[in-house]
Amino acid sequence: MSRIGKLPVSLPAGVSVELLPGNVVKVKGPLGELSQKVDADITVTIEDNEIKFTRPTDQPRHRSMHGLYRALVNNMVIGVSKGYEIKQELVGVGYKVEVKGQILVLSLGYSHDIQLMLPAEIKAEAPAVKKGENPILILKSYDKQLVGQVAAKIRSFRRPEPYKGKGIKFVGEQLRRKAGKTAAAK
Repeated sequence: MSRIGKLPVSLPAGVSVELLPGNVVKVKGPLGELSQKVDADITVTIEDNEIKFTRPTDQPRHRSMHGLYRALVNNMVIGVSKGYEIKQELVGVGYKVEVKGQILVLSLGYSHDIQLMLPAEIKAEAPAVKKGENPILILKSYDKQLVGQVAAKIRSFRRPEPYKGKGIKFVGEQLRRKAGKTAAAK
């Protein structure tokens, strides 16, 4: 049996769950509201402040769907109760980020600034940096999938390069570095 799928999803205080027709799970909490359509083969039951998922057979497809939908609903419950946060660091001389409402203005060494319109569900902040520190961008949302997708889009504007490490990286990410050119031996 799926180890993830058989674990029940416990509901924290302030989070309510509805099972809508068509096997749609709707989760509502203090931070927002999310819904997810669950495969018709997977049975969802809500009892005693827990959501349980069961599958009809042990076919590989059913086993994979069992764990997948349990994980997606668990991420939704965590998102509407606590929320998700991704921190990105801009490494490079003159690299900076500015937040103007829902518009992100990134200066990444190109001849122009990059402007990105953020979805309404995402809150961005760029705390002031001291001299000698790299700028940091903080993205917060209750939707884990959306905040990860936006963070990947921002990172794609200037991926970290392997020699000096310049670019946009996640805070705490270990980059694989390469040695540069060596002087010719005489």
